[in-house]
Amino acid sequence: MPIAPAIACERTAAGVRLDLAGGWTIDAGARLENGADALVADAEGAHDVLIDLSGVEHMDTAGAWVIDRSVQALVARGVVTQVVGARPEHAILLKEAHYRPVETAGPREPPTLTSLLADIGESVYGAGADFVSGVAFLGRMVSVGLTVLVRPPRWRWTSTFYHLEIFALRSAPIILLINFLVGAIVAQQGIFQLARFNASPFTVDLIGILVLRELGVLLTSIMIAGRSGSAITAELGSMKMREEVDALTVMALDPMEVLILPRILALILALPLLTFLADMAALVGGACVAWVYGDILPVVFVQRLHDAIGLNTFAVGLIKAPFMALVIGLIASIEGFAVAGSAESLGRQVTASVVKSIFMVIVLDGLFAMFFAAVRY
Repeated sequence: MPIAPAIACERTAAGVRLDLAGGWTIDAGARLENGADALVADAEGAHDVLIDLSGVEHMDTAGAWVIDRSVQALVARGVVTQVVGARPEHAILLKEAHYRPVETAGPREPPTLTSLLADIGESVYGAGADFVSGVAFLGRMVSVGLTVLVRPPRWRWTSTFYHLEIFALRSAPIILLINFLVGAIVAQQGIFQLARFNASPFTVDLIGILVLRELGVLLTSIMIAGRSGSAITAELGSMKMREEVDALTVMALDPMEVLILPRILALILALPLLTFLADMAALVGGACVAWVYGDILPVVFVQRLHDAIGLNTFAVGLIKAPFMALVIGLIASIEGFAVAGSAESLGRQVTASVVKSIFMVIVLDGLFAMFFAAVRY
């Protein structure tokens, strides 16, 4: 049976003396709270209070917390309170389990037009701040990259090829599968819709242009943003939480050179390779469906595809890929370094990394579409 907390009150000419005894632990349950309330009630009306803890046999953080809460309540009333007789281990508990009042949030006001406009303005300002920090980060990365370029022995080739394997080789199966299925779906819908106009053979043109110019690189970039971008943010964020980034700085190693450059270079090399594989997988998927649903033989499919597309159509997707990889790597790195010291912060920054990367990939794809249309490429 746990020993119940006890309080002996003695009023003297100097004030009130409170002798605490028994076990002030969580096992006492409600008696612990009652004892804390009695501690304040016994000191009612006194100017000076002496709390003697020499009789306390057991104390844990819960007991120390309620005792400190009572002491702070007395101090808040203007009572001069002194705690004596605590064992060394109990004194440590009283210090570490310091009571802090919980701040309750005030009632939330209903949304108004002003608050909506304020939220929009804050979002616009945050987007502008993110853009400025991204440009600054890019400038820092280019500066470090040029420094390493003139000193090739400083480049970390092992790290680069390791991340190239992670980003490219291990991503290839899922990229191939998804693009194969997307190519098959586009071909199926194209055949069914164009059949109403007796234009089923033009499905080959649709697949070739849509996949090579847009879908291949876009789907691949989105998959890399969700798979590799989130991994980069999580890795850098975990290193930031465990102070490994600070340790690199203490060892006179630049985190930009050690952590960022190999990852971003690996992404820039991996995404064009994956885009090429994605294009081929989507075309194969489209050819299979065109053979089954549209009676378009593979030989005919290849011949019509050769007539429908040019080298520029194939090159557009590959030109976009390195820029999208750069954007994904920058956003992932910035969000990784923005992680604070909690797991909640890590999850929040990983989510922000994926969302921002996918959004910027789509925006960048739209900008490239307008650019290539303007130059007629």
